[in-house]
Amino acid sequence: MSFSIKVDPSTWQRYISTPVKGKALLLDPFTNKGSAFTTRERDELDLHGLLPPAVCTIEQQLERVYENFVAKPTPLEKFVYMTSLQDRNETLFYRICLERIDEMMPVVYTPVVGEACQKFSHIYRRGRGLYVGYDQRNDIERVLRNYHTTDPSVMVVTDGERILGLGDQGAGGMGIPIGKLCLYTLCAGISPYSTLPVTLDVGTDNEERLKDPLYLGLRHERIRGQEYQDFIDRFVSAVRRVYPNVLFQWEDFLKGNAIKQLDRFRHTLPTFNDDIQGTAAVVLAGIYGAMRMTGHAMRDQRLVFAGAGASTHGIAALFVSALVEDGLTPEEARRRVYTVDTKGLVTRDRPALEDFKALYARDPEEVAGWTCRDGSRISLEETVANARPTILVGVSAAPGTFSEAVVRLMAKLNERPLIFPLSNPTSKTECTAADALAWSDGRAIVATGSPFAPVTLGGTTYRIGQCNNSFIFPGVGLGACVSRARHVSDGMFLDAAKALAACVTPDDLAEHAVYPQLSRIRDCSHAVACAVVRRAVAEGHADAGVLANLEETVRRSMWFPEYLPIRYEPRGEAEVRRQQRAIDGVGARLEEEVLLRR
Repeated sequence: MSFSIKVDPSTWQRYISTPVKGKALLLDPFTNKGSAFTTRERDELDLHGLLPPAVCTIEQQLERVYENFVAKPTPLEKFVYMTSLQDRNETLFYRICLERIDEMMPVVYTPVVGEACQKFSHIYRRGRGLYVGYDQRNDIERVLRNYHTTDPSVMVVTDGERILGLGDQGAGGMGIPIGKLCLYTLCAGISPYSTLPVTLDVGTDNEERLKDPLYLGLRHERIRGQEYQDFIDRFVSAVRRVYPNVLFQWEDFLKGNAIKQLDRFRHTLPTFNDDIQGTAAVVLAGIYGAMRMTGHAMRDQRLVFAGAGASTHGIAALFVSALVEDGLTPEEARRRVYTVDTKGLVTRDRPALEDFKALYARDPEEVAGWTCRDGSRISLEETVANARPTILVGVSAAPGTFSEAVVRLMAKLNERPLIFPLSNPTSKTECTAADALAWSDGRAIVATGSPFAPVTLGGTTYRIGQCNNSFIFPGVGLGACVSRARHVSDGMFLDAAKALAACVTPDDLAEHAVYPQLSRIRDCSHAVACAVVRRAVAEGHADAGVLANLEETVRRSMWFPEYLPIRYEPRGEAEVRRQQRAIDGVGARLEEEVLLRR
């Protein structure tokens, strides 16, 4: 990294110290201010002539950027424009995303990021993050050391096999780690200087990608079996040696791999899987919020899943934890969960059941008395009719799964049914928010995975709360980093869900929404982070000293996109070595990290 963040001891003003001048500053997205470089900076940094003469404020730059953004005719072109902005000026990129978060988040992440992953090789402009290929399996440490920072705080890793609901995108899956880390910064203030997106390229089974002459990934079928696991093990081992303090997030792995890798490594390094645990916490927060509308208790809820992927596994486990906390035994709690996959209701007599499906499978004797056409393949509608759930959660990535008949049946069984069609992108959602409300005569409590516009029905306007993982995982990451948690536990996600639910205001509920407005997401992330830190300390995964002045410590750790003064401070080789040794020391490294986050 060609700069450092320092504090002037005479003024206590933070500034950027850099040993370089001129064009190099304009080419580095972390130091580039574009037309906002001041006259003093242009003098000192040899920038005169390299920029137009006008010195602009960041507000003027935002106006110019937004004008260009609006002019782009398609969502994908808006995505490409914003990516290019991020590549040349990180501060300006995050500032406009923060000030126009409702408009920008669907572009820089879901749903547009799905199309961007599909077309990644055709819209590629500039490298970001690290690609670790199977062909580099004997040289992974060297690859990791090529990154611009020696001590990243958060790493998001994918192998590109299950990108959103779009399947195997190979190297194109890099759009997801980049996008996720963008949300870490945008929503929780994790410094962009210290984030690391990684794609593990083990090939792809997507024939369209393999036949594409512009495809940027390895051109062979996916490596599987023991060879695949050996590669993952080597990667994790290299990460532990090169980046021993990094928080490690798994993202968009195929269901079996997602569960396996989380179970394999969760007790040896601070790690979590957002598809499993983050999704679970944000769904549970929505259920807690809905209970404030219905007046019912958590222990009275029954949940039917449409879909049985990795997220189902996580949601079910955390839902059971919440029921147990509210007085049920674990067995009683598990009996409140029903899973319907492509073969119908999951029952124990089905051969070769996966472990997590078996945990919630129904006894054949239980369903023998159900009213259904074929007891060997019980449909979603028949499951709803017989199980009488209060909550219907869609994680199937199959549009139309929540039919009019299913939604009307939920409304018949419940005064205020919870209908959560969570699959994304929008094209994969189980039903639209408008349909869920229309088919329930406006009585359903609806939350969706993708963003939907407000729905007006019968003179009432319903704001559709987005069950968006960005309400959870950035705050969890912030809390884990601030506390230096040695382990990320399920209890942290349970408390994160409660913290998010507490952020839902009476005004939100009056709008029929069980999630806060996105404009308040930084406050939500702060609350989640504090809850995570407290739980980490309570469980012995972090030192108690972090609790002193906790809320202010977390707040001060949140980076805000603003231009800092830049000063030219040349450093000789001896000084560079001395600073590196200091940074490697615990005290100096902590100070540097806090400054970078701010």
